[in-house]
Amino acid sequence: MIKVLLAEDLRMLRGALVALLDLEPDMQVVASVASGDDIIPAVTKSQPDVAVLDIDLPGMDGLSAAALIHETAPATRTLMLTSLGRPGTLRRALSAKVNGFILKDAPINELCDAIRGVSVGRRVIDSQLALAAWDGDECPLTPRELEVLRLAADGADAGEIARTLFLSVGTVRNYLTTVSMKLEARNRVDAVRIARTSGWL
Repeated sequence: MIKVLLAEDLRMLRGALVALLDLEPDMQVVASVASGDDIIPAVTKSQPDVAVLDIDLPGMDGLSAAALIHETAPATRTLMLTSLGRPGTLRRALSAKVNGFILKDAPINELCDAIRGVSVGRRVIDSQLALAAWDGDECPLTPRELEVLRLAADGADAGEIARTLFLSVGTVRNYLTTVSMKLEARNRVDAVRIARTSGWL
């Protein structure tokens, strides 16, 4: 029996997925959560074989949760479920060492097959997403630049970013200027938009 944890913030979709997965003879949903912050406690308590995680969740996002699962509960495999079919998002998922990546509009039998695949150690990635990632642009930003831009996207000003990352305010401003130049953005807000559209944030 494959024990599944499901993280999805839309109540109706979460309920429908739980009901459909529980109909499978070889699967049992042992936990379902609506917030990213609830994922790690639920993994610790229920010890699922596969965690099916939406990328966009309130609190901690699904990719950050997947990376934490990989560190703290390596026996649990992760399958990302998303409506965002962007190449950059897939690259971020792979760098977080997820075991699978499937679109929300895939048929339920594909989701079940993906869960079965990752439960036995296979990496399962939607073929169209894989081709898009192969052809898509690489992110031109360094990990530190992405970190600064991510905090800016969350609404932090230069002073808050500086305190969080133990940098000077001037250094943070330099990073934000460099980010805008690399992305050919008009300003910080435009840089966030470009990075999100590309799936880099």
